[in-house]
Amino acid sequence: MNSPPATAVAFDDVRLAPGGFAVLENARFAIPEGALVGLIGPNGTGKTTLLRAILGLEAPRAGRIAVLGGPARRGNPAIGYLPQRAVTAGPRLSGRAMVGAALAGHRFGLACAFPGRGGAAQAEIDRVLDLAGATDFADRPMGALSGGQRQSLMLAAALLGRPRLLLLDEPLAGLDPLRQAEVVAAIARLHARLGIGVILSSHDLNPLLGTIGQVLYLGRGHAVLGTVDQVVTGPVLSDLFGAKIEVLRIAGRILVLAPDGTMLDGADARL
Repeated sequence: MNSPPATAVAFDDVRLAPGGFAVLENARFAIPEGALVGLIGPNGTGKTTLLRAILGLEAPRAGRIAVLGGPARRGNPAIGYLPQRAVTAGPRLSGRAMVGAALAGHRFGLACAFPGRGGAAQAEIDRVLDLAGATDFADRPMGALSGGQRQSLMLAAALLGRPRLLLLDEPLAGLDPLRQAEVVAAIARLHARLGIGVILSSHDLNPLLGTIGQVLYLGRGHAVLGTVDQVVTGPVLSDLFGAKIEVLRIAGRILVLAPDGTMLDGADARL
């Protein structure tokens, strides 16, 4: 008999209230290790706050958060993190040099568990560039790269030190549909190749369809986890948001409509 997979992230009756403003109440869910999960919800529902809590940067006001078998803590080298607003590199700095700087110092504010120098460091840089599909343009200046290429390099930096869990905060923001597809494909490839757990946030579910195994949907201070077919339905989302939500499936896309008819994927949707 196969044993169930270990748990990567578990929230047990968690309350998150940065600055005293509650964005999550009594959250209870468990994400298995190695899962590829889309963290979905309109702007302002607490996606970034939830990721910060997993990183140990936002302490819960109540409840417990477990990450990879231990309590959430700052500087966990087993987590790779791509922030929503990544560090801006100089336009003349090459992509390879940017990744090298992350290896020499810190991986977007997180300790990097890679002790090597010299040839070992170069091998590690080459490894993560290959995983992120960024080798072909890594030696070009950052200022000459597309948004999708820069994001791939940031993804490479997040892979330094062989983390067991990747947290990607809005990695598709500001990209056109073609570049979004390229970044999603790169994430899917590395997930399949490494078996690494990935939680990536987005206000739009559609670019992730066919790639994620589960969706963690946030709304009105609550969270629900399951497959897309289990979670993204009118009854489930209506219960989550406390309002009548309509879900339409049209030509391979999913449209989630608020009661006023606006798309429930941005700050303008009114519940």
